[in-house]
Amino acid sequence: MNMLQQIVSQTPAWVWLLLAFLVTRGIAAMKPGETSLQKLAVVPALFTVWGAWSISHRYGVSWSAWGKWLAGIGTGAALGWLLLGHVKLTLDGATGKLWRNADFSLLPLLLITFLVKYGFEVAFAVSPPLIANAGASAAYLLLSGGFTGLFIGKYCRYLASLRLDAAAKGWKAAT
Repeated sequence: MNMLQQIVSQTPAWVWLLLAFLVTRGIAAMKPGETSLQKLAVVPALFTVWGAWSISHRYGVSWSAWGKWLAGIGTGAALGWLLLGHVKLTLDGATGKLWRNADFSLLPLLLITFLVKYGFEVAFAVSPPLIANAGASAAYLLLSGGFTGLFIGKYCRYLASLRLDAAAKGWKAAT
């Protein structure tokens, strides 16, 4: 228990603020409502920046590390696209506002992603040699990229849905 208390107490405040932000985003997504492309892009952008920062901090310009992370993103993006198979994002022509269906997958995905990334960050901080361990490194890079890709794929599915809605209404693609 003492080690867990140390880990939690030594975690920077911004990490807990990030967790609170992610939980509020996940809960808000459970209700259909008004949104914007910018709001939908926040989570994928956040995990992309966090992942890129972590990789550049730990691995520098290692093509192998970046390649594994990008492979994870590609796989995750495909899964994220499939996850939102029946998403509907519509543009209200009168107000210019976007409306989306409820997304019950976002909160669990955010929590799992946060826990996995946090777990790796703690493991690497407690045992720095793990960074050089090929298995731990590959798992971290592929999972980090995979979860980032999930959110990118979901965002791309929203964009595709919006384009389909605009095309069905005879409007130019709204992006």
